[in-house]
Amino acid sequence: MADRKPIIGLAGGIGAGKSTVARLLAEAGCVVAHSDEENRQALRDPEIRRTLVAWWGEEILDASGEVDRAAVAKIVFADPEQRRRLESLTHPWIQQRHREQFAAAPADAPALVIDAPLLLEAGWDRRCDAVVFVEAPQAVRLARLQAERGWTAEDLARREDSQLALDEKRSRADHIVRNSGDLKDLARQVRRVLAEITETRQT
Repeated sequence: MADRKPIIGLAGGIGAGKSTVARLLAEAGCVVAHSDEENRQALRDPEIRRTLVAWWGEEILDASGEVDRAAVAKIVFADPEQRRRLESLTHPWIQQRHREQFAAAPADAPALVIDAPLLLEAGWDRRCDAVVFVEAPQAVRLARLQAERGWTAEDLARREDSQLALDEKRSRADHIVRNSGDLKDLARQVRRVLAEITETRQT
């Protein structure tokens, strides 16, 4: 379909600034599917909630009876099999939200964007016309995570050990933007990459 909007997937290390790149793309008119937010919504789905309680007990619920993401994270990051089990339940729900959101995209949106922490691990890059890797030094990423989430270096290492290696993610990307903290420079890079992707689709 020559008139189909390009789909851009965002990849990168934890804390690299994928959400910032997604925001810049949204400001440029792109429609962005935020998979982390959709994952939160998936855990509120009554059927998914019932399944998780059946698997892991009511200990995973918070005081209000909702699924406690921290409790779930403790289980799945300690056991790869449980993580795959969770993803097999939530990923189809999230993908359906992507389809609905993209189907409702305005006609003048230049591109559709998937902002997903596990873009490559979930195989969602196969739906993308281009993958953009967001690069940031580890020290910068750790400082952001310490400030925003209170993470330690050990927390970051444990989470990254559960994902594809950064070199693998980088090698599978079509474009790289470098996010060292200069927002104006990052915005220039994002505009350039978006122009390259949309121009390629038009030729």
